[in-house]
Amino acid sequence: MNLSRLSLSASLRLWTFVTVIGFCATAAAQMRPETVATGLENPWGVAFLPGGRFVVTERPGRLRLVGADGKIAAPIAGLPPIAAGGQGGLLDVLADSDFEKNRTLYFCFSEPDAGGSANSTALARATLSADGTKLEELKIIFSQQPQVASRNHFGCRIVEARDGTLFLTLGDRFSRKEDAQKLDNHLGKIVRIGKDGMVPKDNPFVGKAGALPEIWSYGHRNGQGATLAPDGRLWMTEHGPQGGDEINVPQAGRNYGWPVITYGENYGGGKIGDGTTAKEGMEQPLHYWVPSIAPAGMAFLTSDRYGAAWKGNLFVGSLKFGYLDRIELKGGKVVAEHKLLAEGRARIRDVKQGPDGLLYVLTDEADGKLLRLRPN
Repeated sequence: MNLSRLSLSASLRLWTFVTVIGFCATAAAQMRPETVATGLENPWGVAFLPGGRFVVTERPGRLRLVGADGKIAAPIAGLPPIAAGGQGGLLDVLADSDFEKNRTLYFCFSEPDAGGSANSTALARATLSADGTKLEELKIIFSQQPQVASRNHFGCRIVEARDGTLFLTLGDRFSRKEDAQKLDNHLGKIVRIGKDGMVPKDNPFVGKAGALPEIWSYGHRNGQGATLAPDGRLWMTEHGPQGGDEINVPQAGRNYGWPVITYGENYGGGKIGDGTTAKEGMEQPLHYWVPSIAPAGMAFLTSDRYGAAWKGNLFVGSLKFGYLDRIELKGGKVVAEHKLLAEGRARIRDVKQGPDGLLYVLTDEADGKLLRLRPN
């Protein structure tokens, strides 16, 4: 028996135990989860409405109004046909920055083709009726091309930029990963469009032969988290394969490498492509996780509701391990990570900062919850 190794192992276990206990005490001192609403079926996205209300998507294809008191209304009528199944369904939702005047909502979903055999990610806009019971003036303003027979990798996070344009993350549809490197399709891309669906003239590939003009950046796998940083830049999380989940800061016209470069490997083992992690002309992630945490929604905390130490932190939900990752940044780099809500082991699908400066979280379960994180 190697006594020195045994001693070191015991010391490491003791250090880990003390560290975890200390961390839990610190986390508990900072916040406590409060259930706003329960009984949501696999909720995917949440947006904030005036009067303390919320609008929440359920992946099977329902849009719900949740009152300030947590009461869940009947499904909102007027949704388009949705290909619900696998990872597809009704996904993200966004309230227009001028919602109080125009009552406009944007939502993305898996859109079926006419025959129901293929689908793609689509983005729609609609007006919420004055009584909150139905959608009016529905218009699909973007449809990913081509449509694919797949139940996976829809991406589908919506972000409104400061200039009023919309970013939408689009997955590679799993079976078509090589298309993420081609500019003649929308697979494995981030697109940027106007609120009317028109292409902004300053998009990086406008007027370039063989490239679709909606594309903002490419070489992505499956972006399921996106948000604006305090400086107005777009940040996103994306799922790697087995390992290699990433945080990226997508810039116009840049190539983020998938599937040519990755820090992950094939499911069950084995390298992807030639197994390289870097290549000239392809961007490195700001941060990556091995093993994968399956990152979902993300948000920057700009309020001081939880104290100075949390202000400016990035928060990312983990689907795989069921925790909320509080990420400290310095000089644009990740310097520390802290696991919150880990005791519940619930899949964290979305996280957003509300108008009150507090963080709100959706748990992706058959009996999903909308949680408010209260500071202690």
